[in-house]
Amino acid sequence: MATADLGSAEWERSKISAQDINLLKKMGFSKKENSLRFPKEDSYPRPPIDYRVSFIDHLIRGLSPPIHEFLRGLLFVYGLQLHQLTPNSILHVSIFITLCECFLGVQPNWALWKRIFCLRRNGSHNVAYNIGGVVICVRSDVEYFDVKFPDSVQGWRKKWLYIHEESSNPVEDNIAPFDGEAKILRRRSWDAEATEAEKLATEALMTRIHDLQNTRGKELSGIEITAYFLRIRVQPLQARKNPLWKYAGEKDVDRLSKDLPLKDFEKLIRKISSLNKKDPIPSSCRIAPYSGANPLPENHPVLTSLPPLPEGGEVEDRTVVDDDNQNTSRPESEVAGSHKSAASSEKEAESEATASTHSLLKVHGAPMCGFGCNKKKLMKDIKCQVCLEDEDEVSPQVTSRHQHDEE
Repeated sequence: MATADLGSAEWERSKISAQDINLLKKMGFSKKENSLRFPKEDSYPRPPIDYRVSFIDHLIRGLSPPIHEFLRGLLFVYGLQLHQLTPNSILHVSIFITLCECFLGVQPNWALWKRIFCLRRNGSHNVAYNIGGVVICVRSDVEYFDVKFPDSVQGWRKKWLYIHEESSNPVEDNIAPFDGEAKILRRRSWDAEATEAEKLATEALMTRIHDLQNTRGKELSGIEITAYFLRIRVQPLQARKNPLWKYAGEKDVDRLSKDLPLKDFEKLIRKISSLNKKDPIPSSCRIAPYSGANPLPENHPVLTSLPPLPEGGEVEDRTVVDDDNQNTSRPESEVAGSHKSAASSEKEAESEATASTHSLLKVHGAPMCGFGCNKKKLMKDIKCQVCLEDEDEVSPQVTSRHQHDEE
């Protein structure tokens, strides 16, 4: 059966609450006049000139205009619009940039990114989402930080708004204008791997990432990285004057706001993670991040590797390899077997037990099914840990391309 592309039918009137607006104010998004605009009765985005479409759940996970050039490059080389990335995919990019700048001491590195991440389509068994239609995943053979994504990001597609993207750079250097009709096409870049030369150049960084996760008593976690950038009030996905290793404290020029009240900070961490009220929120990182107070060592190596940018022209990796709106392989689903659209119910559970979780399971010794598992491997007595956690949302009638709920 062909997969139906929801396209513009997925959009509906934005439902941003007073509580959402208050959170954005506390986080500093209203500091600049007209930096945000809230749609009124529009049931379909019509952003003003120099504005782009984003979501509350993107902003609270590290996004802020003008957009960081690393994210601009990712959107270009992957052939995506900003609204086509899920909230947890945005968080993946925020954590990666923070990891590079604060704990590796390098600019976000495209070669390193390709060694860790790939992209997958997101949808139900017969519906291809356009909003949040693509998921950034950790490669199955990579040991990466346990980010503790929430099991569900509910209603995020219904909380869209306009962000001001104009920057000091030429307009053509900004991310592409909103196009709600743009189809998601799988491109060669989605699975592009680092070249042998890139692997050699980034081997020390991969070793450092392993050490950061496994040094006894000083293990760094994904939650600690997330809590760090939210605590210092610098948005990783914003084009900034300085890299995070030059963070200068309360007077830093890139800070979006003053410190969040502790209660709001802890509530925000729990909102974007799977931590519950009984789980402690890290107050610091076990390994001191690089900053103005903890500068990079002398003769620290400088590595520069950005993804292709629009101003550089077309690149081979942007070649379309498949029309992903029409293929029949199983994408990451919202609720397996569900026929309702992503915007059909206020109570729908838009799950984000991502493929990256699978790559982490092998670290903890839990059984895995992986992306290519079949029905026999999903019998209840040997069902993988993610399947067990999402049992109510995963249909027992699983196809040969079983992939777990994203959003």
